[in-house]
Amino acid sequence: MPQVRIIKKYPNRRLYDTEISSYITLEDVRQLIVDREEFVVRDAKSGNDLTRSVLMQIIAEHEEHGQPIFSAEMLTQVIRFRGDSLQGVMGNFLERSLQFFLDQQQQFRGQIGSLVGQAPWTLLNSLAERNMELWRSFQQGLGGGAPPAAKARAAKARAGKVSSKAKTQ
Repeated sequence: MPQVRIIKKYPNRRLYDTEISSYITLEDVRQLIVDREEFVVRDAKSGNDLTRSVLMQIIAEHEEHGQPIFSAEMLTQVIRFRGDSLQGVMGNFLERSLQFFLDQQQQFRGQIGSLVGQAPWTLLNSLAERNMELWRSFQQGLGGGAPPAAKARAAKARAGKVSSKAKTQ
């Protein structure tokens, strides 16, 4: 089992990654999260766990830029829930809801992946080939009647009718 990475937070708000013996930024911590690295943020002096505080700081910074995840109404409701007798239930509900969403997202991606195949280019190539076949059929239909595949099917159908008539007579 890999050891949990320890990041120390100093009073000057700098973060020190003990694994790489270097100072890091909040963006570096965010990248650790994206890379699914296990870590804990500790106060350099007291050793208190500051992980939640740093995670909230990352969320707050990212909410300021681009498309926010949390609406003002949702944040207002979360603030109102602080101190409520059902506060613990709310946290559990949000965690379960997010996990359900993530499970559904993964299932959806799996289904799309099975439709698309290994690479998106495979799907695009097959669609392009199919469109070219349809275009050729359309052009042949304009110039010389039905496309060869349609003519062959029609000939087989006529042959089937002739042989079935011969059998009945």
